[in-house]
Amino acid sequence: METIKNYLETMFAKLPNTPEVRKAKAELLQMMEDKYNELIDEGNNENTAVGTVISEFGNLDELAESLGLSKLVEETKANDDGIERRNISLEEVKDFISCRTRKAMFLALGILLIIVSIASPILFSSFSQPQLGVTLMFVLIALGVGSIIYSSFTDYEWKFIDEEPCSIDISTAKYVKDQRKSFEAVRALSLTTGIVLCIICWVPNIIFSTTKVVTFGPSLMFLLIGLGVYFIVYPNSVASAYEKLLELNGQTQFTGKYNKNEQINFVKYKSKKAETIVELYWPTVTCIYLIVSFLTFAWGITWIIWPIAGVAHKAVVINCQADDE
Repeated sequence: METIKNYLETMFAKLPNTPEVRKAKAELLQMMEDKYNELIDEGNNENTAVGTVISEFGNLDELAESLGLSKLVEETKANDDGIERRNISLEEVKDFISCRTRKAMFLALGILLIIVSIASPILFSSFSQPQLGVTLMFVLIALGVGSIIYSSFTDYEWKFIDEEPCSIDISTAKYVKDQRKSFEAVRALSLTTGIVLCIICWVPNIIFSTTKVVTFGPSLMFLLIGLGVYFIVYPNSVASAYEKLLELNGQTQFTGKYNKNEQINFVKYKSKKAETIVELYWPTVTCIYLIVSFLTFAWGITWIIWPIAGVAHKAVVINCQADDE
């Protein structure tokens, strides 16, 4: 029976994701199940029953009129680009997500090590060991750069996704959507933590300003910044894996990028450039906040950047969002 369901998924893969199509798909599945059970009850083995069901119900062109899909099937065939696409299985998708998660971890770790390396000479200067601090700084930088370089090779086997036309079936697309939805809570918590750490990074300077070891403050500041950037980079890199998979199919197809009935807060942008602007908005705000704060050292004032950015974000999204048809 699983073979029949998979075949049905393939039959409807290129059709638009509309209530009409979903209803026809459910009706056809019911007919195929009834026929399959009837053949099994007559004493046919599973392979024979599956083969008979597919031969009788496996041609969507012949069934389109009875399902009320004649117009949609014709339009879909007319708009078909004719490109053969490599189908990525569910197991391959799981491997890809795992690989991209590992890549995100090494990338974020590399950036963390490079940022934290600055704290080394500052901290060791208090112990009259500046040479040791500088040495450790270069070691951390080397490890950070190595981690970033390694991350770029972790997904080398998946380069074909960027180079070849690929697709995923309906069940696989649903799995990816479910995984992305589950990850959103983790991503939100991680991003919040990262932003908060960047905002409060100046607090150690205040705490240790009256102590004998004043270098603890700046050292901890760079540690907090590094951790903050880690919590920002890691979830965004992982999320990009889900987006990459869901972008393999067209948005209007049954297996498309978004299903408005399942996806909350669906936003369609005017162009890829507009979508990129929205995606880079908060990382850019974070960079601006850190640059302004370090240049002015007015940490008690620069926090105002965040509420202003929050208000401006809504305006940016509205201007980048495509008009409803």
